[in-house]
Amino acid sequence: MEHLTKKELKDQYKNRILTGGIYRIQCSGDDSYWLRTSLDMQGSKNRFAFSKNTDSCPEICMLKAWKQYGANAFSLEIVEEIEKKETQTQRQFADDINTLLELWKEK
Repeated sequence: MEHLTKKELKDQYKNRILTGGIYRIQCSGDDSYWLRTSLDMQGSKNRFAFSKNTDSCPEICMLKAWKQYGANAFSLEIVEEIEKKETQTQRQFADDINTLLELWKEK
Protein backbone atom coordinates (compact mmCIF):
# COMPACT_ATOMS: atom_id res chain seq x y z
CA MET A 1 0.00 0.00 0.00
CA GLU A 2 1.26 3.43 -0.90
CA HIS A 3 2.04 5.79 1.98
CA LEU A 4 1.23 9.41 1.20
CA THR A 5 2.54 12.46 3.00
CA LYS A 6 0.17 14.92 4.65
CA LYS A 7 0.73 17.37 1.81
CA GLU A 8 -0.08 14.73 -0.81
CA LEU A 9 -3.21 13.71 1.06
CA LYS A 10 -4.29 17.33 1.38
CA ASP A 11 -3.70 17.95 -2.34
CA GLN A 12 -5.59 14.78 -3.21
CA TYR A 13 -8.54 15.93 -1.08
CA LYS A 14 -8.57 19.43 -2.60
CA ASN A 15 -8.39 18.07 -6.16
CA ARG A 16 -11.10 15.43 -5.82
CA ILE A 17 -14.18 15.66 -8.00
CA LEU A 18 -16.89 17.20 -5.86
CA THR A 19 -20.33 15.66 -6.30
CA GLY A 20 -23.35 17.29 -4.76
CA GLY A 21 -27.06 17.02 -5.23
CA ILE A 22 -30.34 16.06 -3.65
CA TYR A 23 -30.93 13.15 -1.31
CA ARG A 24 -33.90 11.85 0.61
CA ILE A 25 -33.94 10.41 4.12
CA GLN A 26 -36.92 8.12 4.44
CA CYS A 27 -38.54 6.50 7.46
CA SER A 28 -40.12 3.15 6.61
CA GLY A 29 -42.13 3.22 9.83
CA ASP A 30 -44.50 5.97 8.71
CA ASP A 31 -43.39 6.61 5.11
CA SER A 32 -42.28 10.15 5.94
CA TYR A 33 -39.27 11.61 4.15
CA TRP A 34 -37.07 14.68 4.10
CA LEU A 35 -35.41 16.13 0.99
CA ARG A 36 -31.98 17.62 1.59
CA THR A 37 -29.20 19.20 -0.45
CA SER A 38 -25.52 18.46 -0.21
CA LEU A 39 -22.41 20.06 -1.68
CA ASP A 40 -20.52 16.87 -0.79
CA MET A 41 -22.69 13.80 -1.29
CA GLN A 42 -20.09 11.35 0.00
CA GLY A 43 -19.74 13.38 3.20
CA SER A 44 -23.52 13.38 3.68
CA LYS A 45 -23.68 9.61 3.20
CA ASN A 46 -20.86 9.15 5.71
CA ARG A 47 -22.56 11.39 8.30
CA PHE A 48 -25.85 9.54 7.88
CA ALA A 49 -24.15 6.14 8.25
CA PHE A 50 -22.41 7.40 11.39
CA SER A 51 -25.75 8.62 12.79
CA LYS A 52 -27.31 5.20 12.20
CA ASN A 53 -24.35 3.31 13.67
CA THR A 54 -24.33 5.44 16.81
CA ASP A 55 -28.14 5.70 17.01
CA SER A 56 -27.95 9.48 17.05
CA CYS A 57 -30.67 11.24 15.10
CA PRO A 58 -29.15 13.37 12.29
CA GLU A 59 -31.73 16.18 12.53
CA ILE A 60 -34.11 17.45 15.19
CA CYS A 61 -37.09 17.33 12.79
CA MET A 62 -36.69 13.54 12.55
CA LEU A 63 -36.30 12.94 16.28
CA LYS A 64 -39.87 11.85 17.03
CA ALA A 65 -39.88 9.21 14.26
CA TRP A 66 -36.29 8.21 15.12
CA LYS A 67 -37.27 7.47 18.71
CA GLN A 68 -40.48 5.71 17.70
CA TYR A 69 -39.17 3.48 14.90
CA GLY A 70 -35.42 3.32 15.58
CA ALA A 71 -32.39 4.00 13.42
CA ASN A 72 -32.89 0.92 11.24
CA ALA A 73 -36.17 2.32 9.92
CA PHE A 74 -34.26 5.15 8.21
CA SER A 75 -32.52 5.05 4.86
CA LEU A 76 -30.75 7.53 2.61
CA GLU A 77 -31.47 7.59 -1.10
CA ILE A 78 -29.67 9.76 -3.61
CA VAL A 79 -32.29 11.47 -5.75
CA GLU A 80 -30.02 13.36 -8.15
CA GLU A 81 -26.31 14.12 -8.31
CA ILE A 82 -24.32 16.74 -10.16
CA GLU A 83 -20.58 17.30 -10.38
CA LYS A 84 -19.02 20.65 -9.61
CA LYS A 85 -17.47 22.10 -12.74
CA GLU A 86 -13.89 23.34 -12.57
CA THR A 87 -15.03 26.84 -13.53
CA GLN A 88 -17.76 27.03 -10.87
CA THR A 89 -17.34 28.79 -7.58
CA GLN A 90 -18.66 27.13 -4.44
CA ARG A 91 -21.52 29.67 -4.41
CA GLN A 92 -22.50 28.91 -8.02
CA PHE A 93 -22.44 25.19 -7.27
CA ALA A 94 -24.66 25.72 -4.21
CA ASP A 95 -27.07 27.83 -6.30
CA ASP A 96 -27.33 25.05 -8.90
CA ILE A 97 -28.10 22.50 -6.19
CA ASN A 98 -30.72 24.76 -4.58
CA THR A 99 -32.38 25.24 -7.96
CA LEU A 100 -32.40 21.48 -8.37
CA LEU A 101 -34.08 21.15 -4.96
CA GLU A 102 -36.82 23.59 -5.98
CA LEU A 103 -37.48 21.52 -9.11
CA TRP A 104 -37.76 18.34 -7.02
CA LYS A 105 -40.11 20.00 -4.53
CA GLU A 106 -42.43 20.88 -7.42
CA LYS A 107 -42.58 17.20 -8.41
